[in-house]
Amino acid sequence: MSEQKQLQPPGIPGFSYVRPLGSGGFARVYLYEQDMPRRVVAVKVLDGGAGTPDAARLREVFEGEADVMARLASHPSIVTIHQASISLDGSPYIAMEYCPASMGALTKGKPAALADVLDAGVRIAGALETAHRAGVLHRDIKPSNVLLTTLGKPVLADFGIAYVTQRGHAEEAEVAMSIPWSSPEVLELKVSGSVSSEVWSLGATLYSFAAGRSPFELPDRSQNSRSKLSERIMKAVYPAVPGAQGYEPFDEVLSRALRRSPEERYPSMTAFGEALQGLQRHYGFDVTPLEVVAEAWLPRTEAVAAGTRGPVVSSVGRVTRAAARAEHLAQMRGTDKDGLVLDRQTGSPLKAGLIGAGIAVAAVAAIGAVIWAIVGGSA
Repeated sequence: MSEQKQLQPPGIPGFSYVRPLGSGGFARVYLYEQDMPRRVVAVKVLDGGAGTPDAARLREVFEGEADVMARLASHPSIVTIHQASISLDGSPYIAMEYCPASMGALTKGKPAALADVLDAGVRIAGALETAHRAGVLHRDIKPSNVLLTTLGKPVLADFGIAYVTQRGHAEEAEVAMSIPWSSPEVLELKVSGSVSSEVWSLGATLYSFAAGRSPFELPDRSQNSRSKLSERIMKAVYPAVPGAQGYEPFDEVLSRALRRSPEERYPSMTAFGEALQGLQRHYGFDVTPLEVVAEAWLPRTEAVAAGTRGPVVSSVGRVTRAAARAEHLAQMRGTDKDGLVLDRQTGSPLKAGLIGAGIAVAAVAAIGAVIWAIVGGSA
């Protein structure tokens, strides 16, 4: 009974529950409708109640994901976060852009058109270059984390195990891997994540889109156990996209991204993205812009004080209506709020208009008197 209660969608003020979208790892995802502004959103809710042994660690990871997503939200190829807070039952949640599909699900067993693969590759390369310049490693690049927006544009999602490199050394972070898209050095536990390992993972993801399966999978499923896949990845013998005609230039670019030695891969996501753009020109496709947010515009994440985070009372000062009215009246009297005489004088527009009209009437009367004197004298 308690388990069923935990699986119930949480109550969130300002949001109406619609239906479940999925679950995985330590969170569940639901579709909600936001009341204001009116829109549908995907709400990711942390699993597990307070008091469990891992509750504090999971909440810290969850809050870290929200911080990273907000930090990178300006990039058009990263899922937009709308809000993060605590639900009525005490569960942390993240409300984000709703994406109705993933490229991973759409291309599993069904290769995508090469034009779509290259377009996605350039877009995600730009998103990851932006993350890297902000000091963030995604560490979980795989087909299921490349979603499609309602406009059909690919965006990168799920920063749940992202690592902020400015807080320390990635080699010291907890190891995170997703076979079969993890690089050999990650499988060997030499590093937890690096720019080179992310180049590998993006290369493996693009291969999966083009081939309908990951690079080192075999048609015989019995040969695709975790240990056998890992063994083939360690050797890193690049297999050309099966059955594809004219894909030799594509294979050449991806084979560099999937070299066993990190030093032999593309040195950055910018270099990888530019190589993919070169393929677009070669095949006569439209060239996708390689969009990278300038470092100067990226906010820096400061250390967060220890303790539970959640809704807090704003510390921004508030001006009462009485205080605002007192200041306005002071200005009308020609003094500021401290009683000092102001240089400029303000008054009623009606009063100013009446004074002006009186001056005009007096001027007309004076002119009339002068004219009458002249006419009378000449007569």
